[in-house]
Amino acid sequence: MCGITGWVDFRDSLENRSDILRAMNDALSPRGPDDSGEFFDRGCRLGHKRLAVIDVENGKQPMSSGNYTIVYNGELYNTEEIRQDLLKEGCVFSTHSDTEVLLKAFTVWGEECLKRLNGIYAFAVWNTAERYLFLARDRVGVKPLFYSLYDGGIVFASEIKALFKNPRIKPVLGREGVMSAMLLGPARKGGLGVFEGIEELKPGECGFFDEKGFRKRAYWSLEAEEHKEGLEETAEHLEFLIKDSIERQLVSDVPLCTFLSGGLDSSLISAIAARKYKSEGRTLSTYSIDYKDNSKNFIPSAFQPDEDAPWIVKMSEFIGSNHTNVVIDSPELYEALIPSMRARDLAGMADVDSSLYLFCREVKKRFTVAVSGECADEILGGYGWYHKPELLYVEGFPWSRSVPERSRLLRKDIAFGITAEEYVNNAARQTTDKTSYLESDTEEDRARRRMFMLNFYWFMQTLLDRKDRCSMAHGLEVRVPFCDHRLAQYAYNIPWELKAYKGREKGLVRKIGEKYLPYDVVWRKKSPYPKTHNPEYMRLVIKGFKELFEDKNVRLTEFLDKNALKELILSEGRSFSGNWYGQLMMAPQIFAYLIQLENWLREYNPDIKL
Repeated sequence: MCGITGWVDFRDSLENRSDILRAMNDALSPRGPDDSGEFFDRGCRLGHKRLAVIDVENGKQPMSSGNYTIVYNGELYNTEEIRQDLLKEGCVFSTHSDTEVLLKAFTVWGEECLKRLNGIYAFAVWNTAERYLFLARDRVGVKPLFYSLYDGGIVFASEIKALFKNPRIKPVLGREGVMSAMLLGPARKGGLGVFEGIEELKPGECGFFDEKGFRKRAYWSLEAEEHKEGLEETAEHLEFLIKDSIERQLVSDVPLCTFLSGGLDSSLISAIAARKYKSEGRTLSTYSIDYKDNSKNFIPSAFQPDEDAPWIVKMSEFIGSNHTNVVIDSPELYEALIPSMRARDLAGMADVDSSLYLFCREVKKRFTVAVSGECADEILGGYGWYHKPELLYVEGFPWSRSVPERSRLLRKDIAFGITAEEYVNNAARQTTDKTSYLESDTEEDRARRRMFMLNFYWFMQTLLDRKDRCSMAHGLEVRVPFCDHRLAQYAYNIPWELKAYKGREKGLVRKIGEKYLPYDVVWRKKSPYPKTHNPEYMRLVIKGFKELFEDKNVRLTEFLDKNALKELILSEGRSFSGNWYGQLMMAPQIFAYLIQLENWLREYNPDIKL
């Protein structure tokens, strides 16, 4: 895992621009604390910050072979299979790194190599002879890749902050950016970098840049296929994919642990990893997160009926892991709102981000790689909106039903040309219009495929974006086995009556889990990402936002209504009648999001053009 940067200009040799590339590269130092490298060719500069995980001694980048030079952020989980295929093509290897395998794969097969890759990646290849740049991002979108185009040139990087180190790129916030932040945030439209002129390769996209310009295309998408397997065969097939993905992602030349919440997904990953480690004479280390006084302040609800803590203890003892519980207090959770915003380059999921940021900081003290259970809910039917008809058929996003309340925070004199609801619903339709169906699909089947697309390309992307930035801000690589593209494609076509086995969320995964986990863990009701229930946190965010709002330098009021914000403060959030973004972002998180947004405006200082 690493950070990559680059700059190609067909009208400037870039010979005297090494200081700019170095500044861009240095902006990504947290992503790659182990090594740094640069490459220069006429009209092209590439930079790399390395977090060494595989072949620590020999995997340095940028790496060249013949006319090709690569910078790469990611991990290939089928490195050895590809290496064997390349040996048959006559390739010779001098390292054990997946970087060299990827580079040789591109030199032999060109962009067709993407069809062979199983992994998480964002990479760029420069061809010195034919003078073109090739960019690609993994199918699921685990690794980021932002870019900005100008006449005759392109600047790209793993994170937006690096782009702003190039004088060609200026922070500008336009109408689209404001609507994104206030009506969709913390989500983003696929490909949108929020700032004007900044884009992101979408999951499963690649592109060529040469003197003719930039041409990109989708090289992978979810496809509807007939599912011919019965319950037992489907369970066996899904179990193979899950187990194979987990075990492939345990390969590391540096210390590795797993995240353990006591829920189904992290418990299954940890149990399979612990078995693998035990067979090799090793003991797995696991980590969990909790908040000070949460037991004292916790109130059961339909959404979260019980605490995670007892289940974590049960699972750790069951698998025999070396467990560490990280406890976070409200003041540090509040203070971390700003550094977690900087890590993400945007206002994010408020304390859902800052807690992960602090958690990853602690994990990094002993480990370089972690394995996490994100994204099982999105592809295997874990959320309520897959199960409830009133949400399954609704327009827009089922986890963000507060669009009218959000829009009332906007200044009344700002006219966007379309209503807030139209903007949000159009954003959703741009994704669902690409849904692949079978002729035999019922209307319910079609609705669930559309819901899968929204989850895969929206909710899941928000969580992956959060996971990448908050972990890589500390040089911690977090792997996500449920994001294996083979698993996603297979799950897309599992009939609902099998996926929701016994009428339960992720019922088929629970059936598989009975082989690996205690029965009560398997059938425990889904519990969300843990958040603080301490009233002190609410007091902190209200006080913090009130101070920002009353500051003479406040910037939010450049597009938000002062009276609406004042009412929000006086009512302690009760004037906002809905959740901001699912059950994880309620009243405290609304204030925390606005705190992040105000500090983002102050620190990135965009020119606002409405």
